[in-house]
Amino acid sequence: MKLLIIGGNGTIGRRVASHFSKEYEILIAGRTTGDVLVDIANSDSIQTMFKNTGKVDAIVCIAGEAKWANFKELTEDDFYIGIKSKLMGQVNLVRIGQNYLNPNGSITLSTGILADDPVVKTTSAAMVNGGIHSFVRAVALETENGIRVNAVSLGVVEDAYEKYKNYFPGHNPIPTKKVINAYVRSVLGKTNGQVIQIYD
Repeated sequence: MKLLIIGGNGTIGRRVASHFSKEYEILIAGRTTGDVLVDIANSDSIQTMFKNTGKVDAIVCIAGEAKWANFKELTEDDFYIGIKSKLMGQVNLVRIGQNYLNPNGSITLSTGILADDPVVKTTSAAMVNGGIHSFVRAVALETENGIRVNAVSLGVVEDAYEKYKNYFPGHNPIPTKKVINAYVRSVLGKTNGQVIQIYD
């Protein structure tokens, strides 16, 4: 099996990539480093990435950004950061990537707890996460050739807990094993059109 992991050098991505690399061929895509480069906010860049990778069996995206700030401080352009990157970037990975998947392949997107349990300064991030959840449920009704599309939605992961703990008082950090298994479930299981939630 050949897996393309976008964001495979990030905090979560490197853990997921390390796990899958024990048994499968892994390609890492990133904005500045990786086997291939991609800016998911740019659909031409996504197209070029897939031309360079060729056909794959699974696409996993653990990338995308959104602006964190108080709502009264957010400008329209601030909202478009998340819309163009985390939301449309992942939508375009499905839209373009379906043409580069082998039959019965899978696409796994990434969101987070903010879609269901937002905290302060996350209006933009919560909005795009919720949009991806709805997109995954809908697009799974129309994918062809046995292609599955899911999203993994995580709470505050163990590796990033110190950085974000003040935003999430009382939240339990998600252990690395649970994080990895959420992606394993999406890639290797039969789940389709699901948001795999690991919040506690």
